Amino acid sequence: MSVDPYYKFKHRELLRLNAIDCRLWNPLLSLRICCFMISTKTPGFEAWLQYADDLGLGPFYRDRVSNHASAGPPAAESAEPTRFQPAAEGVQGVAPVPSFAPKLACTAVGAAPMKPGAPIGAARSEASLFEEKVEDDSLQKIKADIGPDCTRCKLHKARTQVVFGVGNPKAELMFVGEGPGHDEDLQGEPFVGRAGKLLTQMIEAMGLKRADVYIANVVKCRPPENRLPEKDEIATCSPYLLRQIAAIRPKVIVCLGACSAQTLLQTTQGISRFRGEWFDFLGAKLMATYHPAYLLRNPPAKADVWKDLQKVMAVLGLEVKKPKK
Repeated sequence: MSVDPYYKFKHRELLRLNAIDCRLWNPLLSLRICCFMISTKTPGFEAWLQYADDLGLGPFYRDRVSNHASAGPPAAESAEPTRFQPAAEGVQGVAPVPSFAPKLACTAVGAAPMKPGAPIGAARSEASLFEEKVEDDSLQKIKADIGPDCTRCKLHKARTQVVFGVGNPKAELMFVGEGPGHDEDLQGEPFVGRAGKLLTQMIEAMGLKRADVYIANVVKCRPPENRLPEKDEIATCSPYLLRQIAAIRPKVIVCLGACSAQTLLQTTQGISRFRGEWFDFLGAKLMATYHPAYLLRNPPAKADVWKDLQKVMAVLGLEVKKPKK
């Protein structure tokens, strides 16, 4: 019995696609796969388009500029999120990219599920009615409430220890990642591995020290094999992050990667759609940028992150060092 060559080719391509590690996603390969799906009318084509968009690869398959100019924005994208515009917007000119050398998206948690492309919940000026309010809350109380032996979600089964957070409890600048990795799980401190060292360099490029800021994650325990946090894990642990933010009351929050940004902004949009934009969040100004682990794999993105950090510096009143002539 002979096998249709077309079927063999299609099956081989789909198996290859399933075998790709999302952390090593190749944009050229994704373009070839999408073109293949278009030509063969694969049923899962729209789902893969959304998946690629969540990975920040949206522009390669859709010309948003021409589409918006000719036909106007789709209904789901027409709502414009509230953005914060500082008095001194940005910095005159762009400073050179410093020597510091942006994980992928996970599903946001919200009161109601959001359709792909739904507008971002930009303005969040007060806590939800479903969020517990703790009087005279502090980082010490939050850490004690979590406890060293937390078993609230399945992440406790493989973790070494709870990774709470580190830094200045009165910091004006707070960084939020997605979850601890291998090194963080062993040392009990967020961002201490390769990505953590890069984050430290980024902080120092802003003229600050690591001890000047506060660093935390959406989930406090390491996901097995460094996978992305799942919906139930985020839903269980993110209230403690919100309590940390309320206790610290930072002036600026920088979300590192799509997972933390989608969780706090309650959206499923890919980070490429709102990276570098300002949003009001519980009395702070929030901006999303690429995760340091992404920068390690994609060094050209350093320039985009540096532009984002310069906006943060402008809001915080930090001086951007001009290049020496």
